[in-house]
Amino acid sequence: MSGLGVKCRTALALGPTSLARVGWYRAGIRLGFNGARRASGVAPTGRMFRPPSGDLTVPAGWVLAQAPSKGASPPPWHRSVYSGAAVRSPERCWWQIPDFDPAVGDIKGVWAASRFDWVVALAQHARAGEPDAIETLERWLADWCASNPPGKGPNWKCGQETSIRVMHLATAALLLDQVEQSEKALLDLVELHLARIAPTMSYAIAQNNNHGTSEAAALFIGGSWLARNGHAQGQRWARTGRRWLENRADRLIGPDGSFSQYSVNYHRVMLDTLSLAEVWRRALRLAGFSSRFLAKASAAALWLRSMVRVDNGDAPNIGANDGALLIPLAGTDYRDFRPSVQLATMLFSGTRAYARSGSWDAPLAWLGCDLQAAAAAPLAPVARFDDGGFAVLRRNEAMAVIRYPRFRFRPSQADALHVDFWLGSQNLLRDAGTFSYNTEDRWLRYFPGTESHNTVQFDGRDQMPRLGRFLFGDWLETAMVVPAAETPEGLVFEAAYRDRQGASHRRRVLLGDSLRVSDEVAGFSNKAVLRWRLAPGAWRLEGELVTDGTHALRIICSEAPVRIEIIEGWESRYYMEKSTVPVLEVELDRAAVITTEVSWQQ
Repeated sequence: MSGLGVKCRTALALGPTSLARVGWYRAGIRLGFNGARRASGVAPTGRMFRPPSGDLTVPAGWVLAQAPSKGASPPPWHRSVYSGAAVRSPERCWWQIPDFDPAVGDIKGVWAASRFDWVVALAQHARAGEPDAIETLERWLADWCASNPPGKGPNWKCGQETSIRVMHLATAALLLDQVEQSEKALLDLVELHLARIAPTMSYAIAQNNNHGTSEAAALFIGGSWLARNGHAQGQRWARTGRRWLENRADRLIGPDGSFSQYSVNYHRVMLDTLSLAEVWRRALRLAGFSSRFLAKASAAALWLRSMVRVDNGDAPNIGANDGALLIPLAGTDYRDFRPSVQLATMLFSGTRAYARSGSWDAPLAWLGCDLQAAAAAPLAPVARFDDGGFAVLRRNEAMAVIRYPRFRFRPSQADALHVDFWLGSQNLLRDAGTFSYNTEDRWLRYFPGTESHNTVQFDGRDQMPRLGRFLFGDWLETAMVVPAAETPEGLVFEAAYRDRQGASHRRRVLLGDSLRVSDEVAGFSNKAVLRWRLAPGAWRLEGELVTDGTHALRIICSEAPVRIEIIEGWESRYYMEKSTVPVLEVELDRAAVITTEVSWQQ
């Protein structure tokens, strides 16, 4: 198979316009004609937020997010929270700092404190009447500005990270009722951020992911904020942001709500971004977004609601994930998706995703949204999101999510026909997650690769050839799909693919009183390995049965397997954290049908 041919086919799939945007951006940064290299200014000084007025109230019963304590020193803004290493010469211009510095490790560890989650938390505490919170907020912001001169250092390097800061500053202003007549230093800080974001907007659009939605939303929010406070340039930025936000929602969200990144957590980042833009629009009484935008946002909210477990708010660990949480207002665990689902469902559909009250209502309350609405219709037993390649089956406490290839945009993981299986709040058969975007090669191969998913791997290779850190080639296509349906046997879904080397996998999933998965494999050269990544526990192998005493997997093969064994695998439920999990492997050396039956105590 020609490597050049793979690259050419992948380039065509990415699209010439996107490639041209990336090339123009890189040339502009390298040669100096991109406006982001010329963006400069003086770090703002002076008060940014006033003590809140006495008539502001705190929503009753809501937990405050954890905030820096009185007297806490600001963090070292150029040091990684993961590796502890600091960026060398942070006084350099941002474009002179490498994307992947082995001495520092994952740069997201440097960016973490500069996402300004603490700004939102301190604004909550200040509104709750804690007298020291606003002064801590002022001290930390002053230190950040002094340590990060405009255009200098790693924290100006990424347009999306810059955008997240704008959105968190805006959230704090909403919480403290200081959008109107904002302090000059705060507006100056927002203006510096928009001046960094706007010149590289074309590059963000070329990514066809949440870089574009985040940066468009920041321009819309920040621009209209400046315009409301008398800054003439703000209106232009707001128009640009609105136009691109509408464009990104239309382009990247399918009619069924699927998002371009095929990732549960990045779907939440996108959805929270749209929610903040709508909250802001309502707060400033700006013109409404288009009906098409609202329909896409409503569908995206339903997509995420369909993935989330009501009992604990967790969701399948499917797709790439850098640990981002854009609206940290609920004081809940990062893996609780319910606050985002509730907020978006209320904003874009006018109904409550969850009828009873709980921590998931916190963003609505803090952001001044109406809590009173009828409950949304119950989720259907079967759902298929064909624009993104997902099917969901639900029966009583059991839920199966099937991932199949529908790649209009670049896939970030080789996870075709992965099955995630849940019993109540327990993720019994699970995805490995992401771990890190800048780590040892073994982990960069492992977590996005086929080995880290509940599917079949042929001949020890990934389902698609890897072309780069974030890019696979020869995107798979689904050869056959039988739509999810209710049958007398139970809930059924079936799909298949054939890869460029002729290997084929057909998977049928039946959810009834047990989960039955039938895998028909053929066309490989030496071996096919089926993996089931199990929830941590004391699993033991008894012939062709694997059990932890409560749950059991029985393996039936039409041809004698080479081996059936439990090995040690890895998963990452939180970014830059990994732990071991038991993995059941079934290896074959010839074409066969493997049937896995999962049973549990009813």
